[in-house]
Amino acid sequence: MTTITFGGNEVTLDGKAVDKGQQIESFKVVNNELKDVEPLKEFKGTKKLISAVPSLDTGVCQVQTKTFYNKVADVENTQLITISNDLPFAQKRFCADEGIDNSVTLSDHKDLEFAKQFGTLMPNLRLQARSVFILDEDDKVVYFEYVPEGTNEPDYEKAIEALKSI
Repeated sequence: MTTITFGGNEVTLDGKAVDKGQQIESFKVVNNELKDVEPLKEFKGTKKLISAVPSLDTGVCQVQTKTFYNKVADVENTQLITISNDLPFAQKRFCADEGIDNSVTLSDHKDLEFAKQFGTLMPNLRLQARSVFILDEDDKVVYFEYVPEGTNEPDYEKAIEALKSI
């Protein structure tokens, strides 16, 4: 189990943290059309940057999402996937309001499959811990970051460097 702080308060995350080299198994989340999807199957054969955020209704989460959206745009064969426990309606509204086209925002609010597999659930808040996961084309973890203070931004440069090194 991983421990972080969120707003200065200690939080023990539910689930087991991932490890570098770990093979990630498929998981289900909900897309903006309220349909269950399995992003690893949907984007098979691509590199993936999975950006987990507490809520797209907050400033830091919005900055994280827009920053990765811009930085990943020119990385070949890569899919950016943003996951939160926000309802799909809120995710869709955020993308429309910010003019973010071709963005994949997925909700883990229903079954928490992603949170359980990646160890990102802040249980008392039922929110995702701010974290970043880079998977290669075979869905093996090449980089991860559980942001130590959940109200801070992740290390964008290290994540993008890891992504480009695949």
